[in-house]
Amino acid sequence: MTRDLKGRFFTARQLTADLAAPLSDADATVQSMPDASPTKWHLAHVTWFLESFILRDHVSGYRPFDDDFAFLFNSYYESEGIRHSRNARGLITRPALLRILDYREHVEGAIEQHWERLPESALNLIELGIQHEQQHQELLLTDILHLFAQNPTNPAYWPSDTSEVGADAAARMQWIHGPSGVCAIGHASDGFAFDCEGPRHEVMLQPFAIANQPVSNDEWMQFMADGGYTEPRHWLSDGWAWVKQEGVKAPLYWRQDADGQWMDFGLDGLRAVNPAAPVTHISLYEADAYASWAGARLPTEAEWEVMGANRDPNEGNQLDGPGPVRPHAQTETSMFGNVWQWTGSAYRPYPRFRAAEGAVGEYNGKFMSGQFVLRGGSCATPRGHMRASYRNFFYPHQRWQFNGVRLAKDV
Repeated sequence: MTRDLKGRFFTARQLTADLAAPLSDADATVQSMPDASPTKWHLAHVTWFLESFILRDHVSGYRPFDDDFAFLFNSYYESEGIRHSRNARGLITRPALLRILDYREHVEGAIEQHWERLPESALNLIELGIQHEQQHQELLLTDILHLFAQNPTNPAYWPSDTSEVGADAAARMQWIHGPSGVCAIGHASDGFAFDCEGPRHEVMLQPFAIANQPVSNDEWMQFMADGGYTEPRHWLSDGWAWVKQEGVKAPLYWRQDADGQWMDFGLDGLRAVNPAAPVTHISLYEADAYASWAGARLPTEAEWEVMGANRDPNEGNQLDGPGPVRPHAQTETSMFGNVWQWTGSAYRPYPRFRAAEGAVGEYNGKFMSGQFVLRGGSCATPRGHMRASYRNFFYPHQRWQFNGVRLAKDV
């Protein structure tokens, strides 16, 4: 168990470094919007997390690598003291990227040195640290994508996956009937789960059906052609106000070329929209409007979970290492990977939920307000990180993540 944990820990740490390797110091420093963070900040923050909650708290006599880093790289842990403003992370031009890489090496070395003497409580935090690092690997990629999308030269982070070129027909969407009556949801196994995934509890489900796959780009273009972004009849009031205020006309990163063809900017640069791939980078507002237009609705998170519980969470298009990251054409059905799927469920605590004690209790519980749950993981989610009970959450207007939509309906 300990040997496997150690191997997974250093594998996760190496993947983060590998993902950042193609970037210059300038690439890794700039912040393109307040919701995003620079790569340099991600690299340092996950390391500060380990240094603080494992080395500082469990290794006698440990001294921090740099006394300024707790202020610079704390994210939202109020109990850890004051911190640098989130929307000004891109102004941290110093320390340089090489200094951050030295910091990572120092903390990894200290953890390896003291590994055999770490108490069980610290090893449990190592597991949390792995999961935390994997979350930031996905954020690192989506934040880089947003940053590069602001560059007029359309730079590619990685070369295109040419195997996807020419895929022009998605698998046909079909309805799959789900169970009804009393069903149990929430994490139940002995494996790792975040506190917000439990406690396991019973819910009552009315008869429903769910689509065998997320909505495709081709289907989304039909919505656009039918006035999807120009007519208010299918939109929530907040959503329609957002469309008008932001001038939204298509998914994020879609652009029309001089001939009117829709192009899509991704980590592999600018290329024609693949009609067979799932639509991505859409908000909850857009997902809900599409569902209304299609005569359907968004699934609840309970409906999604009972349908995903008997599927392999490692299936589908997920992150296996450095290389092209883009949703693939839907040639087979999967509940997991490719795109996160919006649900119609608010991110709120399950019955009898209690946040963990101490600073790590700030990890999830305090964000249970005003956000909606997404399920299933994406092409940027590290494979092995996902579970049917996994609850991702974002505000309804946010769409820089690989967010898509899978339809549901009452039957």
